[in-house]
Amino acid sequence: MRIAVTGSIATDHLMAFPGRFVDQLLPDQLHHISLSFLVDTLEVRRGGVAANIAYGLGGLRLTPLLAGAVGSDFAEYEVWLKEHGVDTGAVHVSARHQTARFMCMTDQDSNQIASFYAGAMAESARIDLHALHARTPLDLILVSPNDPGAMVRHTEQARELGIDFAADPSQQLARLTGPEVRTLVTGARWLFTNEYESALLRERAEWSHEEVLDRVGTWITTLGAQGVRIDTKGAPTLTVPAVPDVRAEDPTGVGDAFRSGFLAAVGWGLPLETAAQLGCAMSALVLRAVGSQSYEVEPARLLATVRTVYGEQAAGLLGPKLEQPA
Repeated sequence: MRIAVTGSIATDHLMAFPGRFVDQLLPDQLHHISLSFLVDTLEVRRGGVAANIAYGLGGLRLTPLLAGAVGSDFAEYEVWLKEHGVDTGAVHVSARHQTARFMCMTDQDSNQIASFYAGAMAESARIDLHALHARTPLDLILVSPNDPGAMVRHTEQARELGIDFAADPSQQLARLTGPEVRTLVTGARWLFTNEYESALLRERAEWSHEEVLDRVGTWITTLGAQGVRIDTKGAPTLTVPAVPDVRAEDPTGVGDAFRSGFLAAVGWGLPLETAAQLGCAMSALVLRAVGSQSYEVEPARLLATVRTVYGEQAAGLLGPKLEQPA
């Protein structure tokens, strides 16, 4: 399967706060917050949702096509992605702006406060999926967090081309309008959210859970340590547990790694449950690392995790795919 991953490409600035955010918030003072957090560590890492997902897919040897906008400071990052199996031929380089920046602080309970500078991402709508498809036929387009105009344009182009698309609005739900959310979701083969985003999506779209399922193929909701829930209209809800007892070093990029594993498995034609199991195993890899691209996909170890947690049947389905020659 040839997958185009549209969305953000960024540099992450990850900080660790040794306390708990909730202890710093005074309920009667929330209308005028002014806080400064003294952090213990700072890690500067490669990131961006689209780049993170593409990195995972590259590690699984699917050679994804990354489609996002960057600045002239992208050269070293581009080499890194190419070395890890990502096709960067569709990346737009801005002549005016730097690559986006993600600044995130995590407390001891793994809660996060983050901000994002769009930079070159504002030019993402210039990427034309019609031209990309004409050059190299695409089988699936993932529309992940990006400039809102680019997200809408790429979703509409996927429909025009008749190509399956996956909707992953996630972090951008906070600024998307109701009509934009409805446009991005309607007709998606796959819809990705976490549990909070699922409620926010329903609120913004003014749809019930059932009305969302009327408009998408399958809705995948990640539940953190509780695993993942998969809903398809007319079918029983499927719940897959997370990999247990994983020492959490940094939650940044965990959801992106899940999407990589899930999309790789469905691209291989495997069942939804197996796809979610591989997604959870990929999530465990990044959760153990600091930074969203600090892990390496080692097929034998990944398969061993699947076998231990999910059993021989899952390992038997994934083995021929994970162990095939690079």
